[in-house]
Amino acid sequence: MDSSPTNSAPSGSDPIAAIEVRGCRVNNLKNVDVDVPRGRLVVVCGRSGSGKTSLALDTLYAEGQRCYIESFSAYTRQYLARLEKPDCDSIAGIPPAIAVTRASAVKNNRSTVATATEIAEHVRLLFAKASTLTCYLCGRPVEIDSPQSIAAELADSKSQVKRAIIAFEVWLPDRTTANEILLGLQQEGYLRLILKGETFRLSDEDRRPLAKRIGSRGASAWVVVDRLSGDTDLARWTESLETAMAEGNGRAMVLIDTENNSTFDGLPVVPVDGRDLVQRMVSDRRRCDHCDLDYPEPVPRLFNFNHPLGACSTCEGFGDVLQTDMSRVVPDPSKTIREGAIAPWNTPSYQHELEELLALADDYNIPVDIPFSKLNKTALKKIHGGVPQRRFGGLDGFFAWLDRKKYKLHVRVFAARYRTYKTCPECHGKRFKPEALAYRVAEKNIADVLAMRCDQLDRFLETLMAFQDDDATTVRDAPAEYTNASTLDELLASAQQRQLSIAREPIRQIRDRLRYLHSVGLAYLQLDRPLRTLSGGETQRIALTSALGSTLTGMLYVLDEPTAGLHQDDVRRLIQTIVQLRDRGNTVVAVEHNAQLIAAADQVIEVGPDAGHGGGEITFQGTPDELIQEEGSLTGEFLSAGITDVVAKRSVRPPTAMLELGGASGHNLKDIDVAFPLGTLCVVTGRSGSGKSSLIHDTLFGAVLTRLAERRGEPAPTSLGDVLPFKSLHGVERIEDCLLVDQSPISRSPRSCPVTFAKAFDEIRKAFAETVDARIRNFKAGHFSFNSAAGQCAACEGAGVQTVDMQFLADVSMRCPECRGRRYREEVLQVRYRDRTIADVLEMTVKEAYGFFRTMPKAQARLKRLIDVGLDYVMLGQPATTLSSGEAQRLKLAAFLAGSTRKRTLFLMDEPTTGLHFADIVRLIECFNALIADGHSMVVIEHHPMLIAAADWIIDIGPGAADEGGRVVSSGPPSG
Repeated sequence: MDSSPTNSAPSGSDPIAAIEVRGCRVNNLKNVDVDVPRGRLVVVCGRSGSGKTSLALDTLYAEGQRCYIESFSAYTRQYLARLEKPDCDSIAGIPPAIAVTRASAVKNNRSTVATATEIAEHVRLLFAKASTLTCYLCGRPVEIDSPQSIAAELADSKSQVKRAIIAFEVWLPDRTTANEILLGLQQEGYLRLILKGETFRLSDEDRRPLAKRIGSRGASAWVVVDRLSGDTDLARWTESLETAMAEGNGRAMVLIDTENNSTFDGLPVVPVDGRDLVQRMVSDRRRCDHCDLDYPEPVPRLFNFNHPLGACSTCEGFGDVLQTDMSRVVPDPSKTIREGAIAPWNTPSYQHELEELLALADDYNIPVDIPFSKLNKTALKKIHGGVPQRRFGGLDGFFAWLDRKKYKLHVRVFAARYRTYKTCPECHGKRFKPEALAYRVAEKNIADVLAMRCDQLDRFLETLMAFQDDDATTVRDAPAEYTNASTLDELLASAQQRQLSIAREPIRQIRDRLRYLHSVGLAYLQLDRPLRTLSGGETQRIALTSALGSTLTGMLYVLDEPTAGLHQDDVRRLIQTIVQLRDRGNTVVAVEHNAQLIAAADQVIEVGPDAGHGGGEITFQGTPDELIQEEGSLTGEFLSAGITDVVAKRSVRPPTAMLELGGASGHNLKDIDVAFPLGTLCVVTGRSGSGKSSLIHDTLFGAVLTRLAERRGEPAPTSLGDVLPFKSLHGVERIEDCLLVDQSPISRSPRSCPVTFAKAFDEIRKAFAETVDARIRNFKAGHFSFNSAAGQCAACEGAGVQTVDMQFLADVSMRCPECRGRRYREEVLQVRYRDRTIADVLEMTVKEAYGFFRTMPKAQARLKRLIDVGLDYVMLGQPATTLSSGEAQRLKLAAFLAGSTRKRTLFLMDEPTTGLHFADIVRLIECFNALIADGHSMVVIEHHPMLIAAADWIIDIGPGAADEGGRVVSSGPPSG
């Protein structure tokens, strides 16, 4: 093991205090005492279920959060619930705590990489303060004019102005009102008026020509403030422009007679008294006079797609709109209308729509007995648009009616079956209004910047800063105050210098966060990528980046497996980042199994020796070197032997057949051909972002399911989503089913637990219902379900916990005070089976329950599947929300094994070793070997060396991430 990156703790001679935990009994912890040194990197390791999370998250983090809330004023605490203290005799020296877990980030369509890392906020500030505006209709630059800048421009000899007229606009609505307005202007000292290309003197007694020009409908006129020549001094130019803009509510006009019209290219030429003059509009507003379009001020919320000011009005900032998908409305175009080609009208509730269509079909020449795909445009137009004369709304009217009824849940669910998300036709997926996109920094609008990958944005900002630094050398001596400038060059230099100074700080903040993303191996991510599309490990590292960017000190950071989903090459950079967090003066406690992070720790705490009730003890505490030498340490045993050497040596299994996928080109895949062996353990490796998930999740899984459905004569599953493009797929006839076991949570509700997921709870509830006590009380099996109102606790409704809304903090779950977390009514808990209540059974581990229900072969058979996948330590009633992603994957696998006897299934798995100790991975490999021996095939996305060492076939995707990946680097049996 290489411990070189970090084992140097922060310098300083003063002893570092420790977090002292005494008598901790949280979950399965057995009255443990432990001192966690502050200001150090501490790794907590041990077998899955041994109590690591109970110590790190449920004790240290929970107490840090509770103490932090207790520090609030009494007024603030009245809005927050009092958090329950962890079950410990005492905890001393705990600092404020932050937890970085897979559940740290909010995953919705509006949450992206940029918003989660706060990069979006600084990008908004950069655009608000340092962007230039270009009209999105005509492409002309739109600038705010000031009297000083325009005066300096026109008085400059380079502009070649011979004469100029400065004027402001007035509206003359009719002849009578115009008389009063003109009289007022004359009294103010104005002498001339330009109306429809002709100059009139306000002092003329005969105003009939002027009145004739005004007409009965009114007219717009320009009041002349001053007439100047090119050599007029700058002060007079400035004063006249100030007067004109003040009188014109911020707008003025300069009519220029120039020696060289090319100086004012792009400006309109208007005739005045028979002379062609260049018209230069001046305004202190952001307005394009050519397009008659006003632009909003560049405030930060204009560049926020989550704010109405900046969000596209059509998609409301989502980038997608929900539209009717005809491939779902008519899933089988070979059917006729009479045979039910239109799927939503085959249901009993809406069959009358089909009957109406059939009734009018003959009258309007709509063929109902030919395949839907062969209908002509006229017939399709009537099917979609309806026939108003017969009060038939067609498909468009039908879905419009559903929209009016969408306040009903069942209607929303029904309509969603036939709709899909399409790119917004207004913003084309950019999320912003065109007014926001008109602002640019170095020719990039806000959507362009957010569409960049993190490494691309870093290079863009580096180039921008280098350009600014070069320009800064030319304007170093420019006047600091804008209003003090006296020449055009000084004005431009002053404005540029001010813009540069404003832009530097947002750019620095953005680049700092980009460096953190690079250090945790996420430089390949696009900034506008939604968090819901990220893996669990990527989401957690995004949360870690947010923590690193906060620059807090004196904090306790609790990290839950930060290396999850990382290739071995990326782990070293992550460790360096975590060390930086420690070196700021923070305490970092990481629950981790990775050998590199264990070697880099200042101290290691091993919890064990076994899982569940067999764990909960501190079996070792010391340095990584001492851990390797410790006799009896399970982790030290694996590290000293070499983690790949403990995998049972066996001969490589040859493939029984090959599943060949050709021309995969979705996302960053480079039109690759990949052959997957069947009847073997195939491991897909590669850097994070290289294209592994695109290949397995988004292409292979959907392609195989679609072909299997076609072979059975069924439509593809509607829940499948869009399958990424590919050209061919061969060998599907060799398998009968395909199952994707990914990192998605098995449930978002604490009501879901291993015993219900494995289908073993039905047999257990029947056993309780058949007891004498249950029969006396007339209790049925439903009374022993915590999801049934007949037996559940009324206070927590069977959840065992009550979720407290913490207002501006994260929600907190507290044990129900009524049932004390036991989920059931008191009378239900009085019924016993072999002297155990139903709540006692839910607190058993799978291994204990397997022995307890030895007379119930059906329940034992289902529990045995949980034991086979290494979940014997999990409690039957443990909420699914508390399981790691690796445990959740194995639970899905156990549910499949318990509920099916199908053969020749292709299992696609995504990093099943997440959250597993080395000893647990050995058991997982044994489970995979048993599945393969039973006729199944395994394709596993994985980075762990132990699983790679056990593989029969390795496919490496890469060589890099994003655009640098998407190729097959190598494919075949392991060498050596």
